[in-house]
Amino acid sequence: MKVGIDAIQFDVPKLYLPIPTLAENRNIEADKLTKGLGLQKMSILDVSQDVITLGANALLKLIEQEQLQLDEIAKIYVGTESGVDHSKPVASYILELIESKLGTNALQNCDVVDLTFACIGAVDAMQSCADFVRLHPTKKAIVIATDFAKYDLNSTGEYTQGAGAVAMLITANPKIIALSKETGVATLGVFDFFKPKQILQKSAITGNETNENWFDVLETEITLVKDQPVFDGHYSNLCYIDRITEAYQHYKKESQQTDTLFNDWSLIFMHLPYCYQGRRTFIEIFAQENQDLLAQAAGENAKEKIKALSKSEAYLELVTDKIFPTEIASGAVGNIYTGSIFLGMLSALYYSATTDKKLKSEKVGFIAYGSGSKSKVFEGTLQSTWESQISKTRLFEELELRTAIDFETYEKLHKKELKTAVLKPQNEFILSAIETENPVRKGARYYSFIK
Repeated sequence: MKVGIDAIQFDVPKLYLPIPTLAENRNIEADKLTKGLGLQKMSILDVSQDVITLGANALLKLIEQEQLQLDEIAKIYVGTESGVDHSKPVASYILELIESKLGTNALQNCDVVDLTFACIGAVDAMQSCADFVRLHPTKKAIVIATDFAKYDLNSTGEYTQGAGAVAMLITANPKIIALSKETGVATLGVFDFFKPKQILQKSAITGNETNENWFDVLETEITLVKDQPVFDGHYSNLCYIDRITEAYQHYKKESQQTDTLFNDWSLIFMHLPYCYQGRRTFIEIFAQENQDLLAQAAGENAKEKIKALSKSEAYLELVTDKIFPTEIASGAVGNIYTGSIFLGMLSALYYSATTDKKLKSEKVGFIAYGSGSKSKVFEGTLQSTWESQISKTRLFEELELRTAIDFETYEKLHKKELKTAVLKPQNEFILSAIETENPVRKGARYYSFIK
């Protein structure tokens, strides 16, 4: 029995900052970002948006597109690393919003949960839902990847920011991609990128040496939580390369394949923390599988030979055919963490469905990564109806409808200095208020749907 992705939809903020604008204001040569990294636009959350509104909007589009009955949905699993609560999952907020729009208690018997492992959490969610459907073939499950990537102003990660959500319907006999049962996995606990709870002494903040009540904090320590991560870019890149190559080899073992896997893949879907990350790192797997070409490459050491091989005709042809199509949406949106691999998948399939580029085989490869760190490698098989399903998303057309903002507006949004939305919300869920008065609801987030 086949199980996999039956339908897909997405949501991104309506605002974006042109990368050349960022480059100009940060005294960076624009070509280093646009041509060197493939970055074009950076999606920016408006005042009334967060990961919950993005996820709920993507799911609502999916439900309406597929005319789903809510009682058909057995699970809503969310992959995110941008949770707004240390207890209540994003999935429960999204469930509440969908019910408020489509029917009170309509999802009462639906199982919801968040899965978090940096950028690979939504892949974990998808595989959990696929396993559930294999056991219960008549059931349907929803997977939502919703995140926003935010980095400190003037940091080396600033130009890789982005925001968005992808919602997918997981069923038996799927219309888009049937997923392999086998998965290659590689895991190692490291600190390449993480979002810690930083501990500060209350006296350093209040200037008072006595431990008095401060905004209901009675402890001598205050926990500071930031949206921005702590990261080591160079080390994280090395972890990415090590995990994906290890997981690739493990998948060959698990699936009992000995030939070069990617030769049979029409497309390669990778986690893209920035647009060109895939093409810059897949060369390591390519070299493993092409030792003769590596040996022939110019250079006195392994590093030089890898660099030379990355410029070879054989590798550049692979990039053009199998990786480039995934980069189109990534360059226009930015990093959306758990959703990046699926945005890349949607980008590649939409490009293939709406151009005269014909895929050479039905097989596609997934190479997922999450910092901390873990990689998963698995395969998918395109189904005969994939083109019609993918075309429903109008991906590239929708991305063209967004509005550019200037640099001053970007910085004010980043620093949360604006109190009203830049664009008037229309036909979408929005964050309308955060409770500050009611002691038993303090911090609760309230949402509404704006027509």
